[in-house]
Amino acid sequence: MASSSSSSSSPPLHLCNVNKLAMIINRSHALLHSIAIVFLISYRASFLFQETKNRTIPTLPWLLIFASELLLSVSWLLGQAYRWRPVTRTVFPERLPSDDKLPAIDVFICTADPDREPTVDVMNTVISAMALDYPPEKLHVYLSDDGGSDRTLHGTKEAWKFAKSWLPFCKRFDIKTSCPEVYFSGFEDYDHGNFSKSSVFEAERQKIKEKYEKFKERIRKVAEEHRKVVEAGGATSNSRDHPSTIQVMQEYSNEEFEENGEVKMPLLVYVAREKRPSHHHNFKAGNLNVLLRVSAMISNSPYILVLDCDMYCNDPTSARQAMCCHLDPHIASSLAYVQFPQTFRNLSKHDIYDSAYRSIFKIQFHGVDGLRGPGMCGTNFYIKREALLGSFKQEAGLDLMELKRSFGPSNEFIKTLRQDYKPSFITDGKSSSILLEEAKILASCSYEDQTTWGINVGFLHFCVMEDIFTSFQLQCKGWKSAYLNPVRQQFLGTCTTNLGEVLIHGSRAASGLTQVAISPQFCPLIYAPPRMSFLQSMTYIDMAFWPLLYSLSLWGFAIIPQLCLFNAIPLYPEVSDPYFSIFLFIFISSLAKNLYEILITGGEIRTWINERRIWMIQSVTSFASGSLDAFLNMLGLGEASFLPTNKVSDDEEVKRYQMGIFDFQAPTMFLVPLVTIILVNIASFLGGLVRIMFMDSFGDWRKMVGQISLSFYILMANYAVIEGMAIRKDKASIPKSVTLLSVVFSVLILSVGSVILC
Repeated sequence: MASSSSSSSSPPLHLCNVNKLAMIINRSHALLHSIAIVFLISYRASFLFQETKNRTIPTLPWLLIFASELLLSVSWLLGQAYRWRPVTRTVFPERLPSDDKLPAIDVFICTADPDREPTVDVMNTVISAMALDYPPEKLHVYLSDDGGSDRTLHGTKEAWKFAKSWLPFCKRFDIKTSCPEVYFSGFEDYDHGNFSKSSVFEAERQKIKEKYEKFKERIRKVAEEHRKVVEAGGATSNSRDHPSTIQVMQEYSNEEFEENGEVKMPLLVYVAREKRPSHHHNFKAGNLNVLLRVSAMISNSPYILVLDCDMYCNDPTSARQAMCCHLDPHIASSLAYVQFPQTFRNLSKHDIYDSAYRSIFKIQFHGVDGLRGPGMCGTNFYIKREALLGSFKQEAGLDLMELKRSFGPSNEFIKTLRQDYKPSFITDGKSSSILLEEAKILASCSYEDQTTWGINVGFLHFCVMEDIFTSFQLQCKGWKSAYLNPVRQQFLGTCTTNLGEVLIHGSRAASGLTQVAISPQFCPLIYAPPRMSFLQSMTYIDMAFWPLLYSLSLWGFAIIPQLCLFNAIPLYPEVSDPYFSIFLFIFISSLAKNLYEILITGGEIRTWINERRIWMIQSVTSFASGSLDAFLNMLGLGEASFLPTNKVSDDEEVKRYQMGIFDFQAPTMFLVPLVTIILVNIASFLGGLVRIMFMDSFGDWRKMVGQISLSFYILMANYAVIEGMAIRKDKASIPKSVTLLSVVFSVLILSVGSVILC
């Protein structure tokens, strides 16, 4: 790395630019919206100061809707921290030092279940990582198979064999799309420059395509044999009970490649940590911590790229782009990781499930990057090993026993904590049986016992959301992060194509975040303010509490005004009241700002409608379920679970997704609350209209406009649910059993709720 004196005269490796126009718009809107919220609070609070005998409206529903409005306002206020100072970063990879001066990188890829994460897809991710545009002798790819499956190990060996042909092909013809499956499925979409009409290129491409088809066939054959064994009742490997396995696919040095005139290959290592039913494995965080230790024995690279098993490298230059930040002398000393966005190649133009996470990756992450940087999102980030393990370059005064309490009993591993340590595995260019045996010990399920792994060291496993919690702790310690969102998508994955998987994933995330929110030790409300800036604290408070804030507030908005409408109790000012314009302004202001952000980030009005719908659906289903799960876990009445997202989908499901048709093949625990809310809104909306038109006892209809409009908005925004319940007859519609059960619950809510509230 260049010294500070020389760096001042050399061109910068990257630039950080503040988006001043967006900043002005965001702050102006925040000011106006805040003033309106103050008036709303004043209106609600004034009711409570009236004498009880003068109140014409029951107090309980007024308090409940006031609480819902306050919770939603708090959530909105916390969200303004993301918009306070949005920035974008530009990198200059051509200014990096020569290849021999670049630091080494370890790539961590995690998989757990070959039935839910197809082996061919996982191996495509592995191969694309091996094809990164980086010195191959400084690139080491680790595949962690948490299921200990023979199919995954066989696939890794096949991937290594195919990569020996694929990598030279990519290098020779400058192939940017280094994921074989994607490359061969859309060849006409990719530019090959001067090679596109070359007969030599065409011949090589056809040859490599045939090799790829054989590669896939060999993997599928093993999968088919496994299926037959299972159907016959034969024994298979136990994903929860197996010893540690570590195999290095490359058993010889890169010098032999040079002698044979072949392209150098990165190191490829298969790792399956030990799993025993008697030991808690700490989900993905435990998996990553094993890779952290095992890789230290083999390569000990100072930087690590973490990838999900379906998130392939779409641009081989991502490593060099990340190094533009990590090696920039102005920020290098405090920079922990560089985060890239999650993007997906199978997104439909409708994106009915908001799988693009547009708000997070196009708005929020740019905004929080203007503070101290974004949190981790579980994949697509280059992290500094030192940030996870600390720096122990100066050995004087270090207590060996204290180190062992933190890092475990392995003397060999503790040696790797020195930043300049290089394992003999790398320096000799040959595998070492001693180091591999030590690595197996480091991958044992009992290694972390009596240590602070996962608590103060490595990837933290306080909850299933190890990414957010780890980044939270790193930034509390003073580390920063950076966000890069280049024009070409750096990593592409596969998004879920059915509502069930979306809600299961949302429930898991909500549970993990709520665990942090209600933690006596790590609650961001208490833990963050002394350790980071006020605005940065707001972002982590928002992340931790948004499942609770949204689920409680939206359940309130979906039930309380409707029950009152059903019973002719006004909760909002009448149309002629000046305060009605305050409520109307807040409603329109929120929707308009959301629509503005969608349009400036390349979305459409349809995108806006779909995002509002899925936000409402998730708030009353998965967010509520995940938050409840977290409370039950805290009380010892439940246990955290982690089921990998299913990457397998049938053709009909994909077709429905591409057409923008909801697939309601989801767990009943999610569908019943959703349908119940819709039925309550239908009943209250129709009941309110009937009262207005035919019953004089209803009073002044102008007092009920707000509640009728709210129910109408909820029903229109969720027309897809009504369609799935009452109109559609296909197998992906809402089951009749769910509708009948929801009818029972909606009748109970309308009858019991009316008695309690009125």
